[in-house]
Amino acid sequence: MTIDERSGGLVRPLHRILLAFPISLFTFALFTDIAYLKTAEIQWTNFSAWLITGALVFGGIAGVFSIIDYVVRARRGRSRLSLIHLVALALAWVLGLVNAFKHSQDAWSSVGAFGLILSLLCTLLVMIAGWIAYSARETI
Repeated sequence: MTIDERSGGLVRPLHRILLAFPISLFTFALFTDIAYLKTAEIQWTNFSAWLITGALVFGGIAGVFSIIDYVVRARRGRSRLSLIHLVALALAWVLGLVNAFKHSQDAWSSVGAFGLILSLLCTLLVMIAGWIAYSARETI
């Protein structure tokens, strides 16, 4: 067993566990944005802001593991899907950061159309990243 195989065997499971957090947190932020638009209850925007912040924290950590996974796979010459995964996760993180700033505004302006679209894009991007990560075959 080479060092690449050992590092990939250690990195991928932890990466996938950490990736579950931004997937669920961005998804629930989208749901709480929709709930706010339906009810106008201000607490839903607070929930969204906290969910987005949590998704950014865990998404950043998962992003570090995505970079490691990409480097390991690039050394083996199998990095195309890892690159797509890394780009999707990075875009979700950047849009999530913009969304966090947007959700720091007051009430309607925090969600509105732009906040909802940002939440939807973040959710779609982490779903794509998760699909690639969880559907990848293990090669040892």
